[in-house]
Amino acid sequence: MAAISPASRLITAAARERLRPLGLRQQGRSRIWIDDHGWWITIVEFPSPRWSQGSGLTVGAMWLWQDFAHLAFDFHEHVRTTEDFRNERQFTPVAAILAQEAEQRIEDFRIRLADLNSVATTLIARPSRTGHLWEDFNAGVAAALTGQPEIARQRLTRVQREDPFVDWITEAQQTAPIVSALAQDTTALQDWAQTRITSCREKLLLTPLPNPLSTA
Repeated sequence: MAAISPASRLITAAARERLRPLGLRQQGRSRIWIDDHGWWITIVEFPSPRWSQGSGLTVGAMWLWQDFAHLAFDFHEHVRTTEDFRNERQFTPVAAILAQEAEQRIEDFRIRLADLNSVATTLIARPSRTGHLWEDFNAGVAAALTGQPEIARQRLTRVQREDPFVDWITEAQQTAPIVSALAQDTTALQDWAQTRITSCREKLLLTPLPNPLSTA
């Protein structure tokens, strides 16, 4: 087993002190912590510099109806750029500050994204941008799940305008019209979302939940 670097050890200790009491769990021995909300998660990452020790901080949300097998920052903020590790005395307060800021961002996300209506409002307010397909996709799904079928169709139609130069774009473009067609059928749409969220939770090794969308 590889030895943990001094910087990672200090980051882990600081994160455990600040984030564990909030209910977050560490992903293995990594610098990633998860705040699980059933149908979405907040990801806290303390990224390490590529060629040295140290850490920055990124906090973001991931909507599990995308059914990915990997973590993704769908709605995120680069809170702090990387600060290098020079020695334990210098880096200990750095780790403490990063963990404290992570705690504050977690609390902020919990307020801003408190329920599905809040998420839909937030995502719909973001303008469409070419090259940011998932922003339109997620806004469309959120709009559909909150009873806004016309907005859902508008955002999901924009997904179709992206150049399908990789497989995942093609897959999103195949899924978008399915959601549009279900936008008027609340029960069918929720069943579709539940199935994908459950699948995504399984792929990400999150605790199984019988009805994850019920937390919305």
